[in-house]
Amino acid sequence: MREEYDFSNSVRNPFSKHVKKQISIRIETSTIDYFKDLAKETGITYQNLINSYLTECAHKHVKPELKWA
Repeated sequence: MREEYDFSNSVRNPFSKHVKKQISIRIETSTIDYFKDLAKETGITYQNLINSYLTECAHKHVKPELKWA
């Protein structure tokens, strides 16, 4: 490996800002536990599993069934 690298002519990835956005969201503990257990089985981080599931729902235009008590 070199001791120094020259990045003066490098170009930022124009798509990197649009790939994912960090947000804050409240999710029930039992739901997080479910995805964490699933993460152990699959070897995929629970955040990526949640993201994949929500992305799939969005692509399929799945609408939640809301049942109020």
